[in-house]
Amino acid sequence: MTDGEWGGEAGGVVGRPWDEASAEGRGDPFDDALALANGMAPQRVRPGSGPGITAVTAPYAAGGAVAAASSATGGGDAPYTPDDPFAPDDPAAARSGPSGPVDPTPPTGPGPRPTPAAVPWHTARRLAERAAPGPLAPETSALGETLGRTLAAPLTALTDLPSFDTSAMDGWAVAGPGPWRLDRPADASEAGPPSGILAGHAPTEALLDGHAIPIATGARVPSGATAVLRTEHGEVRELSDGGRRLYAPRPAPPGQDIRPRGQECRRGDQLLPAGALVTPAVLGLAAAAGYDELTACRRPRAEVFVLGDELLDEGLPRAGRIRDALGPMLAPWLHALGVEAAAPRHLADEADTLYAALAESTADVVITTGGTASGPVDHVHPTLRRLDAEVLVDGVAVRPGHPMLLARLAPRRHLVGLPGNPLAAVSGLLTLAEPLLRTLAARRPAAPYRTPLAAAVTGHPQDTRLVPVAYRDDERHGLTAVPLRFHGPAMLRGIAAADALAVVPPGGAARGTELEILELPWSAGWSAGWTPGWAAPGDPYDPPEATGGRA
Repeated sequence: MTDGEWGGEAGGVVGRPWDEASAEGRGDPFDDALALANGMAPQRVRPGSGPGITAVTAPYAAGGAVAAASSATGGGDAPYTPDDPFAPDDPAAARSGPSGPVDPTPPTGPGPRPTPAAVPWHTARRLAERAAPGPLAPETSALGETLGRTLAAPLTALTDLPSFDTSAMDGWAVAGPGPWRLDRPADASEAGPPSGILAGHAPTEALLDGHAIPIATGARVPSGATAVLRTEHGEVRELSDGGRRLYAPRPAPPGQDIRPRGQECRRGDQLLPAGALVTPAVLGLAAAAGYDELTACRRPRAEVFVLGDELLDEGLPRAGRIRDALGPMLAPWLHALGVEAAAPRHLADEADTLYAALAESTADVVITTGGTASGPVDHVHPTLRRLDAEVLVDGVAVRPGHPMLLARLAPRRHLVGLPGNPLAAVSGLLTLAEPLLRTLAARRPAAPYRTPLAAAVTGHPQDTRLVPVAYRDDERHGLTAVPLRFHGPAMLRGIAAADALAVVPPGGAARGTELEILELPWSAGWSAGWTPGWAAPGDPYDPPEATGGRA
């Protein structure tokens, strides 16, 4: 299913410039064909039109023919169609769509429907972030089960770190100035060289002044010791009485190579605040500080419903059917965001099937792919009406991904409807799903930053564009973002090679312009690295056994 997006370019880094003069009055070829088939030609409203202003109607057949011819001869991208002519601050945008005033009576089934004004991209992300009232309830779990979650309470030290004076190096614990007579540990064998004090063994005797004893890194320093002399800094000489003496080329100052008790923290010190992401390093710190379990916000649970009778689970495309690219991509992507995701389910293009799946789901967030436009088998909107869901965002002024949506199914349960085209779905995932899931998981947003472009990017005249980019060092600008080819809504080749997505404002951006960057979770460094397979064993999110069929 298409969403009328701007396609990818067959050659070159960026798309062709928007030709404003030739675009006026032009329609989307798919929408034109659908309108003609239904015997209706919706109006195209020019920017600035509103109450009291006569709308301009473009000849649909002519507009579609021009657009189709341009796409066929251009060898790549089709020009943008201004689907959302209203400026964000235009009061008419709140009550009218691109085809004129919106009928207050919603349709009851799939097919053409009044189109609400698209929400500006930044506004849509803020709405998604605030759609949930706050994080999910905290749970206390074993350390290993909290990886990728956020602390629900501050991490406070249960003990001093270190808990006792320890040796920072292999060598000798010495008392006073040298040289030192080497002692043999009380529990050491008389035969062979003295083993000294090892990590995990507490010394039982105090070290006398002028004496030394071998000690290993991490071992507890005996009372009476004033310093640790490293192995490479000492020389042992045999004495005539059978004893041994330790010499050093320079004095060992008090405290040398000793980690004193409480050097890192004292019992009761706050090590990390509530809201900190539990990383592998945090697990190590918590264990060192005496914890066996942690209280952290629960991971959001997501279900992914992949819609479309045209999708194949395996093999090569055939007989008009194509491989499902979204199912294999979305669950790992959600895991990288710290989400517990069940195995994606393929659903047939049937309204009752979708209704039953949504009604039975207990997930915090349901993600659907496809079916968000107004085609003959696009059942998402009618199903949401059957469920009495509250639609929070219905269309976003962004390319690709314009027909994405966000709805509240019930208190603390939401649905994110992604377009069916793969890159458009990625756009919806980053625009609506990621901010919502971040709130539920109590994760902090990534620190915003901007990077200069290595090449110019053509923009949509009204909408934000999300363009895959790769990082490259530039002599003049330093780290730059290189716009990648194959950035059409149905393409994944560009995003597969990308480090991030550049947020291109309406109108485009010139080379060297600093743009906002959305890093991908596997390149940003803030991914939790949580890879549990599909879900924790024994809960309803266990993956179903493979049957080879569809749900």
